[in-house]
Amino acid sequence: MSLTQVYLGLGSNIEREPRLRAGLDALAGFLTEMRCSAVFESQPVGIKSGPFFNLVVSGYTDLPLMELDRRLKFIEAENGRYAPDRKGLPLDIDVLLYGELVGDFDGLILPRAEILTNAFVLWPLSMMAPDRVHPQARKTMAELWRDAQIDQVLAPVGFEWQGQPLTPTTLLQA
Repeated sequence: MSLTQVYLGLGSNIEREPRLRAGLDALAGFLTEMRCSAVFESQPVGIKSGPFFNLVVSGYTDLPLMELDRRLKFIEAENGRYAPDRKGLPLDIDVLLYGELVGDFDGLILPRAEILTNAFVLWPLSMMAPDRVHPQARKTMAELWRDAQIDQVLAPVGFEWQGQPLTPTTLLQA
């Protein structure tokens, strides 16, 4: 059984810490070699709401893309994403990269466009995978972040998961 490296974007603007922790706990159940980026607070993009906490997760999975996406939707649902009376976005998990796949897979477009347009995706992704080449932009994530002209303010946030700090103190002191 072959494993595929995936990068996922997580965000929450309702009960941010417990929702992100619940999402990470669920992902740890089926991703191997899971790593988490620093956590950043960002202003909402495209919706009117309070600020978000965002991070990027990498890991390996034996799940086919559509099964992975189905699992992510289930985790979102368990955390109130699709509740009829929800306010804001309790948990959002997006597939950013799935191996080297490029294209439209039943409406799931890879690599995810937000990599190039949202600082809260590109900055943590560039920290986790600086040498990873974006399959369409043909630049590394570090080069994309260095050259980015994205007008968004991000603030690193102290955040722990399973007793481990995700955001380095060097970022918090900056």
